[in-house]
Amino acid sequence: MTDRRPSVLLVAAKRWHSSARLAMALIRNGCRVSAMCPAGHPLGFVSGMDYIRRYGGIRSFSTLRRCVSERPPDVVIPCDDGIVAQLHALHRQEPRLRDLIERSIGSPHGYSIVSSRYQLLNTAEILGIRVPKTVRVRSAQDLVAWHQDNDCSSVLKVDGESGGNGVRISRSLEESLAAWRELSMRPTAAQAWKRLAIDRHPLATWMRSNLGDREVTIQKFIVGRPANSMLVSRQGAVLSQATVLVVASDGPTGAATIIRYVNDRRMAQAGELLAAKLGSSGFYGLDFVIETETGNPYLIELNPRCTQLGHLGFAGNGSLAGALAADLKGEPNRCLMRPIRPGSIALFPQAFSDVAVRSPHLNTSHHDIPWDEPRLVRELMLEPWPTRRWAARLYHFFRPVSRLAPVEFEDAGATFGSKRHRAVS
Repeated sequence: MTDRRPSVLLVAAKRWHSSARLAMALIRNGCRVSAMCPAGHPLGFVSGMDYIRRYGGIRSFSTLRRCVSERPPDVVIPCDDGIVAQLHALHRQEPRLRDLIERSIGSPHGYSIVSSRYQLLNTAEILGIRVPKTVRVRSAQDLVAWHQDNDCSSVLKVDGESGGNGVRISRSLEESLAAWRELSMRPTAAQAWKRLAIDRHPLATWMRSNLGDREVTIQKFIVGRPANSMLVSRQGAVLSQATVLVVASDGPTGAATIIRYVNDRRMAQAGELLAAKLGSSGFYGLDFVIETETGNPYLIELNPRCTQLGHLGFAGNGSLAGALAADLKGEPNRCLMRPIRPGSIALFPQAFSDVAVRSPHLNTSHHDIPWDEPRLVRELMLEPWPTRRWAARLYHFFRPVSRLAPVEFEDAGATFGSKRHRAVS
């Protein structure tokens, strides 16, 4: 008998837990889910997967091309930014795969925009979306001119990084110059091979060879609290969207650990306008800062991939994974029978780490733990697979990993919306 379930291929280079949670949600919503990922990835601990293919190291691009050519799915879902870059390259080089790629991530006229933070924010501003003042940094003189006109704190960012890795907060010209020199420096061959051999990042050498110069931007620092939105769309039309305020995070520029669902029309409209302009399909994430003084949301960047909100099911809205599955099956999106209760949500495993576990919000939050996948729970409670290997242990013995202190954006026990809520800058 022919299996009529829609087929979805998740492609992941980084060992983020969000792709495993998304796979679980898609399977639960009636999809056949396969994966292409490196060894030790959390996707390997999800039951019910159709198949899992190893993502090669120095031949990652040819492995991706062969995988989607030999067993083409209905859609491909990129789980990190490097995969998006490879899909863009595959679209340019393989005409026979263009329909699949456009069906998965949208119209090619938007590819250059989502690959450049400056172009994205400029496009958003033209659409009437509120964004912080942002300029490209091509020389030291650009920074001198910026600080002559702007006496506030600034944020320097480099394209091609994620999770806060390519972000530096600056409070002076000297700090900005140092950050620019660091961020604009192209990774050396030794650094790329270190990421491949120690971090086990399968795209390390491909990204160094194919992504060219690193574009750095500087933007005005908005004093406020972060917020995130994730949407799923098809050909520019938003199917569903979820928006949350960040209650606590792993450092001032790190990922959220505790969140709270909100219904904010301004952020939702920003997603709708960008989706229509870009002709987007699949999952996109938007990052905002809610300005303390005015309460206005400022869009600071877009992630053209799935983020950590895709599997969560909210009352009256369902889950984004459910919305995508319903669209692939040609069915209406259905509301969940048992949605997450209102209030804060502690994301697993990041909210339960040795550092984040001190958050005063943890005991009053919904614990988003996938108890129905005990093998996955056990795996995610451990250090990431690459750091458990002998090579990484030896490397980090001499070069320890620096860890940021967690940041709280709400007073524990305060009524949501009261004056006791605070933003941490």
